[in-house]
Amino acid sequence: MLKEKSSPLEDEEIIELYWQRKENAISETDNKYGEVVFRIAYNILNDKGDSEECQNDTYLDVWNAIPPARPRALLAFIAKIARRVSIDLYRKRSNKKAIPSEFKIAIEELEYCLQLEGNVYENLDVKSLSKLINTYLRTLTERQRYIFVGRFYFSNSIEKISREMRVTPSNVYKSLEKIKKGLRLYLIRNGVSI
Repeated sequence: MLKEKSSPLEDEEIIELYWQRKENAISETDNKYGEVVFRIAYNILNDKGDSEECQNDTYLDVWNAIPPARPRALLAFIAKIARRVSIDLYRKRSNKKAIPSEFKIAIEELEYCLQLEGNVYENLDVKSLSKLINTYLRTLTERQRYIFVGRFYFSNSIEKISREMRVTPSNVYKSLEKIKKGLRLYLIRNGVSI
């Protein structure tokens, strides 16, 4: 007999489980956001085993972060942790071997677009750059933001974004090129050396 999957709890209920230190907080997190966490890791690492390891490490980090943190947006909180954990493992693994991944491709696209002179850290601290990029994203349409975040935050392939949006990959690619060009000009206007 197959076990029926229960419907996910609301985010506030899951957060409360963490605050009460209930172990089922992790299983409830996995039930609701497990696929998203795995997808983030897999898009960065391109390896099922490593992605599952990152998924478990993400849950441990969430367990250790709540409390004291009380996130307003649980998915964003978990996604940020999953991305950090996955990038850390990617860096560790990439020192040993070449790992083809959507993450690497997306980062190379963005680096090429921006072509920052010298080191990014020499031009602008990361928080300031992040703030500028977030301000630029607010000027975009919801569709453009979805494409940008899907590609450069979740490291989704152009094909995956096009399927989700029900448009051609060419359409997504053209939108990305326009967004990257706009970002480059926005950063230049705001004093970032490119």
